[in-house]
Amino acid sequence: MIEYLDIGKVVNTHGVKGELKVMPLTDDPLRYNLLTHLLIEEDGKLVEYSIDSVRFHKSFVLIKLSGIETLEDAEKLKNTILKIHRRDAVSLPEGSYFICDLIGIRVHDMNGSELGTLKDIINTGSNDVYVVQYKEGELLIPALKSVVKSIDLDQGKMLVDLPEGLL
Repeated sequence: MIEYLDIGKVVNTHGVKGELKVMPLTDDPLRYNLLTHLLIEEDGKLVEYSIDSVRFHKSFVLIKLSGIETLEDAEKLKNTILKIHRRDAVSLPEGSYFICDLIGIRVHDMNGSELGTLKDIINTGSNDVYVVQYKEGELLIPALKSVVKSIDLDQGKMLVDLPEGLL
């Protein structure tokens, strides 16, 4: 499993005192309130930053990090990915998974035939859609309990009962 989880992308600066404008990569941005530190990859290594403050503006998270005091400091972090160690992540409810753990999993139908590999997840608002690399194209599978029968991360396998006409 991946040791560090991506939680956001710095899309811009905010103000002149080093605040970062972050596009959250989580379904619940309020989780940022629980964090005391995060990691940013700089020059090929992860650098840990303490979080001074977190606030929310529209669909973005505004974060102030210790040591990032000026607009110029913040500009150096534009387009970087914010990460946390897996041990610092929230506990997910039963039947929920981190996206990074699902990407690359093999998808099988109820007959045991391998359909392909999960390559992306689309959030539609009502339910996610799994994008599976299927033969020469893509297969879009609704992430519903009636369709996704089981997920075994240890075996890297998902079992689906496809609705009629999906293939």
